[in-house]
Amino acid sequence: MAGSKTPTSSSKRPVISQNDIYVAQCKLCMKFREIDAQEEFEEILHKIKQEPFDCSKKDNCRCDDPADIEYDSSRTWVKYKPNIPKTPKGFKRISVLRDDYSKLDSYYITPTGKQLRSRNEIASYLKDHPQSNGVSALDFDFSSPKVMPDTIPEFIVKQKDSANKKVKIAKDEV
Repeated sequence: MAGSKTPTSSSKRPVISQNDIYVAQCKLCMKFREIDAQEEFEEILHKIKQEPFDCSKKDNCRCDDPADIEYDSSRTWVKYKPNIPKTPKGFKRISVLRDDYSKLDSYYITPTGKQLRSRNEIASYLKDHPQSNGVSALDFDFSSPKVMPDTIPEFIVKQKDSANKKVKIAKDEV
């Protein structure tokens, strides 16, 4: 599963958004297939262990067809944990890529437009908004997708290496 970074207008922090690409890997041919919508991607991810994805689950797609996208370093790829809960109706899950590409932070946008960053904030919101009937704090997952290291841009890797050398030199001087 992948996404590439997209800058937002309100912040310089990249956000995985609707403009990014959601993909699933076929269990049979191992090719990556583009998934049209975040909701469809979350549905696949939610039940991936019970129902592994294969090309036949995508309309007009077979294993004989060329891959929709190739895994390479032309974009930053991330891998989500399997079987995470689907985002409850009315809420939206967003993932924000940290500046150093170390990980993505997951947030939820509520039906009222408020951004929530933890299960405690979710529980408080649900308590204050009883109209979200049938939704529990357990329906939200804040785990971070793993950034695939071989797809991190080279300039970021060089920045990290440079920062690590400075720290090591400083420790040696003490």
